[in-house]
Formats: sequence, structure tokens, C-alpha cells
Amino acid sequence: MEYHFTLPVDADKIRKLNAGDVIYVSGKIFTARDEAHHMMLEKDKQSLPFDPSEMALFHCGPLMKQTNDKWQVVSAGPTTSSRMELFEDKFIEKYGVNIIIGKGGMGDNTSKALQKHNAVYTSFTGGAGALAADAVEDVPDVFWLDKLGMPEAVWIFKVKEFGPLVVSMDSYGKSLYKR
Repeated sequence: MEYHFTLPVDADKIRKLNAGDVIYVSGKIFTARDEAHHMMLEKDKQSLPFDPSEMALFHCGPLMKQTNDKWQVVSAGPTTSSRMELFEDKFIEKYGVNIIIGKGGMGDNTSKALQKHNAVYTSFTGGAGALAADAVEDVPDVFWLDKLGMPEAVWIFKVKEFGPLVVSMDSYGKSLYKR
């Protein structure tokens, strides 16, 4: 099945998704790689300058270009998600993220967290960073650029029809990576 969602996505819509479905999302997504995950897990949820539960999490270290005071995405391909396996379950629990975008899949701890917290892991094609950049309409904010640098900073992207995203791990424990 193919679905088109506007973020945030409620629990009923997430429950309809099965491994193998394709989704496109519109709204706000945020990037977070290893260092951003660590930093956010050390912070109190209320102290964050944005609400992760209202967005999709994108495992991405984008290439950005600044013109005047405006940021533009040059390329935004997914990074290997398995690096986040050590702490993704804690991240899902703490921040209520219900759509994760990455590449390469994740492990059993993340699968259990997806089931417990009604979330999905989706795959975006590696090597298609320009395609991802084309779906970004605006870059409303960036956080911790001075501390983490461009690829590790948390970027907020306003996207339209971002995808195709293949539901690779669903909220029922099914995984395309285990087939």
C-alpha cells in the first residue's frame, strides 16, 4: 500500500502500516545522527527548543549551503542507521518519535521499541541525497551547529511529499531485513 501523511501522524495511522508499505510525508522532520542523539538524551525533554514527537526523525548528515541568512539543502541522503541502535530505543521512549527515516535497518532493541511505542522505521534510498533535497521546501531552524558541526547538528526541514519511504520495520515486529 502507499500512504501520504502530513506530520504529525497519529497512532491509528501508524498501526495501519505494514512492512513493505510505501509512505510519503509532508511537514517537519529533523535530522539527528550519533552526537545529536547523545546530546538530546542527556537533555530534559522540556528543555529542547523543538518537539521531536511532532516530527519524523531522519538519520542524516546533510550538506548545507548558507546564502545570506537562509539555509539551503544541497544533499540530504540517509546515514547508516545501525550506528544509532545502541540508544534508539531510549530515544523513541523519551521523545515519542513514531517515524524514523534511515538506511540499512536497525536491530532487535529498536524493533521492540517500535512495537512498544507504536512506531515505524522507514528506509530512504542511499545515494539519493539530491532527491531528498528536492523535497525540502524550507529549513526553518538548526540547533547546536556551533557545538556539533554541519553533519551532526539537528536540522529542521519542512518537506513536501518526502519519499518514497519503505516501511522496513513496522509496529508489529515485522522487518524486511529479517526476511
